[in-house]
Amino acid sequence: MPLVRAAIAAMGTTLGPDILDACKVLFDAEQHALAVACPAATTDIAYGPHQRHRLDIYQPADRSGPVPVVVFVHGGGFLKGDKGSAGHWPNSNVGRMLAKAGMLGIVINYRLAPDDMWPAGADDVAAVVDWISAHAKAYGGDPGRVALLGTSAGAVHVAGCLARHPAAAGRVRSAVLLSGLYGYTPLDPRDTLYYGDPADYPDRRPLEGVATTGVPLFVACAEFDPPRFQTEYVALLRDRLARHGSLPRAFIASGHNHYSMAMHLGTSDTRLADEITGFIRDTTA
Repeated sequence: MPLVRAAIAAMGTTLGPDILDACKVLFDAEQHALAVACPAATTDIAYGPHQRHRLDIYQPADRSGPVPVVVFVHGGGFLKGDKGSAGHWPNSNVGRMLAKAGMLGIVINYRLAPDDMWPAGADDVAAVVDWISAHAKAYGGDPGRVALLGTSAGAVHVAGCLARHPAAAGRVRSAVLLSGLYGYTPLDPRDTLYYGDPADYPDRRPLEGVATTGVPLFVACAEFDPPRFQTEYVALLRDRLARHGSLPRAFIASGHNHYSMAMHLGTSDTRLADEITGFIRDTTA
């Protein structure tokens, strides 16, 4: 752990493919072992008509009855990313972590910009909630105990689902948002590839939905997240406090950066995993 923390600290708050690859190396051995110990139960199930409407399922080894269902939505800046596989552990590790915690982990792909722009991501998350209502029981999940978990762009899509889809939000017990951009800071030009015309951003950002939702939230950021992500985290907490009179469950992942936030889940550093799974147990009981 001290060596990993030192390596991440040395990377600073920069984003980019080199940093992403360096983070993957830090957790490669533990995550490959987890992939062997906890393989997917079923892969590439279609939840919609698009070729990226696919999900993988990770089941707990021991269960006496229906278990909570948790959907993980990966990051990738709206433009890239995938649900992972047996040979490519990033993102699939989160499904394995959830299964180890006694939950039905569902890891999804969703449509990507620029081919599919706003509100494709939020709509795809809502489609997965619909799929769970119809199919979760067949895999040992309880469709009445659903939680959503997203990181980076995935957190934005979870927030967008809560903002745009009241029917789906009504079937969700809780939501976990890791290092997302909800609309408290100015739009980055790169993000227009998803949101379109900057003039439309005030109406398309999920800020109002995530600030007002009655769905219980767990909000987190990393010690070495870029400043914009940290600003969004603090702004959402302040906004929730002002509107609701109380803070949501929250966490700052010390010793982690934007990429390692999700990449380390399932490793021996269980601080964030314990917070997430504890929150989900509390809200899906």
